[in-house]
Amino acid sequence: KLANFSTLSLGPKNENPEFWRSQAKQTLQSVLDRELNTNVAKNILFFLGDGMGITTYTAARILKGQLQNQTGEETVMTMDTFPSVGLAKTYSVDFQIADSAATATAYLCGVKTNLNTIGVSAATRNGVCKSQKGNEVTSILKWAKDAGKSVGIVTTTRVQHATPAATYAHTASRKWYSDADMPAGAKKDGCTDISSQLLSNTDIDVIIGGGRKYMTPRGTKDPEYPRDYSSWGKRKDGRDLIKEWQSMKFGKVAHYVWNKTDFDAVDPETTDYLMALFEPGDLRFEADRDPNMDPSIVETTEKAIRILQKNPKGFFLLVEGGRIDQAHHAGRAYMALHEAVALDYAIAKGLELTKENETLTIVMADHSHPMTFNGYPFRGQSILGKSPLWAMDVLPYTTLMYGNGPGHKVANGTRPDIRNVNTNYVQLAAVPTESATHSGEDVAVLARGPMAHLFQGVQEQNYIAHAMAYAACVGADQRHCQGKQTAAPVVHTTLTDDRNGAGAIHGSAVLLSSLLCVMLALTVGL
Repeated sequence: KLANFSTLSLGPKNENPEFWRSQAKQTLQSVLDRELNTNVAKNILFFLGDGMGITTYTAARILKGQLQNQTGEETVMTMDTFPSVGLAKTYSVDFQIADSAATATAYLCGVKTNLNTIGVSAATRNGVCKSQKGNEVTSILKWAKDAGKSVGIVTTTRVQHATPAATYAHTASRKWYSDADMPAGAKKDGCTDISSQLLSNTDIDVIIGGGRKYMTPRGTKDPEYPRDYSSWGKRKDGRDLIKEWQSMKFGKVAHYVWNKTDFDAVDPETTDYLMALFEPGDLRFEADRDPNMDPSIVETTEKAIRILQKNPKGFFLLVEGGRIDQAHHAGRAYMALHEAVALDYAIAKGLELTKENETLTIVMADHSHPMTFNGYPFRGQSILGKSPLWAMDVLPYTTLMYGNGPGHKVANGTRPDIRNVNTNYVQLAAVPTESATHSGEDVAVLARGPMAHLFQGVQEQNYIAHAMAYAACVGADQRHCQGKQTAAPVVHTTLTDDRNGAGAIHGSAVLLSSLLCVMLALTVGL
């Protein structure tokens, strides 16, 4: 039975050295023929796979091929075709391994910060409202809007979640989704919740994701789940931010939708603004999505681009595959990989709808997860299946497992026997934790289009925002469009003092901050 997985079943071409030599020769020539694109980027199309570390990337490639009845390993993902590839270091100012808030602030705002904080410098303390005042930093989405471009966010999470929130919000706590999530002291000190900042901070043309319940007053029944109390509105201040958003767009063609029927009816050619919130919280996993109620990430990406690209000055669009991360936290590799495959199809749609000579397209992850890819499965063996080898305890194991997470199943020193178990389940974890943590290795950064070569090499994560801004001539560094290549680069922030960075954090303050972050991380998912 196992012999069916051997390379003999793949045909004689794999055994012929000329097959591999010819393939390598063609690849070499394509690299030699490559010319640098030094245009100014009219558009920036930024795809973020939340938690899509290199192990996830590789495993998703194999799954995508296997879903097409191929062996999978040789599959070419859309993101594989990007010519410029680099690595980004993902640590935050206070932790070796970061969360999505600190990382999003780095690659979108160009400044590294502390765990659990969004759109602020590292002088801000986690959960301390007073510490964020004067330490706000703006994002490339705002820089693009200030330059006259149209801007948008598309996510598979709630639109108030860490990644999309970093494009528009400034907060000492990523958990302040609505005012109901904020402590009384933070409100008294003048801090505002993330949802309200979605309306007040930057004029965003397209907003697509989930998060309805954070936008409406407490007790407001959800239109899709009217009997589910947990889906009702959460706000204590009585504000209906959806209605406020609609009134703010008076005189413009602005659509708010919450289901696929109304979403499909939105004509991008005549639409100025779109807010589409398909769930009370995060969207459903791709594998669970009801295609009659919720559009795919491919469909939402297409709608956003078609609306934004009408602007002759171009656009900036963030597209986040946010539930890759959430599936990993739950130890569900099956769900995580299907989310990553869906993101790759969205990337293909983005390339189809834009022109490479004027659109800088970036694909990257914010951080990784402790998912391991174990030996030694044969070529073509299911990436979600079991290794043909058994362990020293004379029991099989899956190709994919986790370093920690809810899948810890050891009882009395013995692993479960999975010989007759469908392994599209919560994968085995070495250490029992309620939620799998993040991991700290570098993540891949892939680029194509104008100035894509800026994204090569091993860089700090906050470099990404500055490189994108330089390529598109948005923000403070205008040298690329002015042709002044010798001036010193300008760091784009809106700090009102010089406390930005780790140098301002000393002694007991950093220790206290770190301890608080650890305590919070133990009680909330990152």
